[in-house]
Parts: sequence; structure tokens; C-alpha cells
Amino acid sequence: MRPTDSYTDPLFASGEDLSQIRSPEALRAKRAAMQQELMEAGRGLDILGWNASVNDMHDRLMKRAVDLCEHEMGEAGYGPPPVSYAFVVFGSAGRREQTLWSDQDNGLVLSDDEHEDKETYFAEFGRRLTDILEAAGYEKCEGKVMCSEPRWRRTSSQWAAQLREWRSDLSWEPVRYLIIASDFRLIAGSEALAEAWQRNFYDGLRGNTELHAAILRNTVRHKKTLNVLGQVVTERFGDHAGDFDVKYGLYIPLVNAARFMALQHDVEETSTLRRLERLIQFEAASLPMLEPVHEAFLTALRLRNITETTERDGLLQSGGYLPNEQLKKKEQFYELRDSLVLVRKLHRVLQRQLRFAERRRA
Repeated sequence: MRPTDSYTDPLFASGEDLSQIRSPEALRAKRAAMQQELMEAGRGLDILGWNASVNDMHDRLMKRAVDLCEHEMGEAGYGPPPVSYAFVVFGSAGRREQTLWSDQDNGLVLSDDEHEDKETYFAEFGRRLTDILEAAGYEKCEGKVMCSEPRWRRTSSQWAAQLREWRSDLSWEPVRYLIIASDFRLIAGSEALAEAWQRNFYDGLRGNTELHAAILRNTVRHKKTLNVLGQVVTERFGDHAGDFDVKYGLYIPLVNAARFMALQHDVEETSTLRRLERLIQFEAASLPMLEPVHEAFLTALRLRNITETTERDGLLQSGGYLPNEQLKKKEQFYELRDSLVLVRKLHRVLQRQLRFAERRRA
């Protein structure tokens, strides 16, 4: 198994200067150019190199968006940031698993330092930053996980209180927010604020078996992908009839399972691949299938990148479906089916673990 710690970025390691980009429109144009470069080189890269390059691209573009936002705020008369802050991401960005098409999942952690303009400044900053990212091609999150929303824009102490509240309520919605938060990663700003947030998050989960069971309850639900005969289940109706939903049929179940096992075993990583590697290293959960799960996740990453796409204003979009034409390729089809069999086995193990936890609780 190849360790992700050795991943390199073959396309953008030179660190091309983006400081000359002075507008959201120019940022979008740069994204389109970098996307084209990736697409042209894609066939020569393995999935790890490709994934590293794509996510390095997004990181650099988002960092520049933060710089542009600070500049805009200054020009609009708000001045520089009144206190330190951390711009962070969740979801696939937090896990460094973005595809070329990507929407927004982000937040802000603000210093507790007092300043009379702090709330006004960062409310406007969050609104402007999400608008800049949208102009650069990052669609706004339908679930409103964005720094323009008060729920995802808080001071350090407010975040601590919010995390405590989510941990104390084991119903579906608060646990879902904790799961989203677990993919936290710093993009720009204060490392100290981000590190304090993460320390608070993981300290609150350690040894909390009831919370682990609640997270597992949210984890074991996933889309049916194999029928009783072990045949791959494709979409029956609509525009994607005959296609396979790679995102929710294969990728997300693996992400969710790896996340739960990592949180359960105190693995403080956000990347799915690194979570799996640490679990394998620690022989966590005594699951002999972890190494095959790692390989299945690489398959999921590969298949996500060949799902059906459309182009709008120079940028790609995808619903995450593998076209029926791709399923007709035997080697690819068998690789998908084998991965889905593994997902089913893995989730059966987790379902048994949940039943055991619930019996103990009763």
C-alpha cells in the first residue's frame, strides 16, 4: 500500500504566483486554465497524483479568494481584519477529495479578542467571500455550510459552546453537524485558532461511547447498490436511467465508514485515505478488510473522475453518475462490483456493531 504521506503534486509543485489575480472573474479564468492543464495531463497521472494536483489547485484558488476578499473589504472602507481568523473547509475540500467540479463547504473561526467592529466586519467578510468563491465557479452549498452563515462563523469560544451543544444532543441533526465538522481543515489564516478548534473537537469525542454510537447510527444508512443476486443496481428512472450513482453508491459509504472508524479510534485525520492508513497501521477494530477497503476507495476516486460531465462557462459540472457505456467495460464493471460487495460487507460489520451498542444502552 502506497502511503499518502509521500504524495507529491506533479503539476503545481512549482507554486505559480497567483498574486496578480485581482478579481473574481480573473480567478475563475485561472481556474479554467488550471482545469484544462489537469485534463490534458490526467491520462499520465495515477489517481493519487491526480487527486493531489486537483486539490492543490482548489487550495490555492481558495487562498487567493481570501486575499481578494480582504482587499475588497479594505477598498470598501472596512479596513483590515480587526482580529485574527481562520478560514476553514469541510466536506470533500476538508478531506482533500475534491473533483474538478466542487461547491462550497466552509466556515470561519474568529479570535475571542475584543473589538467593536468584529461582528460587523466578519458578517460582511463571510458574505463577500462566498460571493467571490461563487463567481470563481464554486457553487454555494445547498445546505448552507458556508462562512456567510452565522452557524458556521463563530468565535473560538462560541465554537466551543456549539460543539458541546452538538455533543450533548444525540438526535439526528446535531450529530450530522458534528459529522460535517469532523472534516475540518485550515485553508488560510491563523493556525493557532484552527489547532485550538481541532483540540476541542477531538477531546470532546474521546471515550464518548454514546456519541460514537450516535455517529454510527448516522453512518450505516446508504444507498442500495446490489440486489439479492449480487447484481449492480443502476438508476431506474429519469435522466440517468441505466447509470450508476458513484457518489452515493460507492464513494460516500466508504467516506462515512472510514470517518466513523477514525473517530472511534482517536485517529485525528481528515483525509479518507489517511484515516484508513492510520487504522491499518494501528490494526484498529480488528478488521481484516481494511486494506481491501483502501483499494476500494482508490477505485471510488478513479470512477468519480470519469463520471458524466457537462461544461458551463468553461468549468465542468457532474452529478456523479457513471454512464451505462462505462459499465459495459468488463474490467471496470467487475472492479465496481467487487468494491460494492466490500462496501456491503463493511456496512454489515458496522450494523452489527450498532446493534451491540444499542443492546448495551438498553
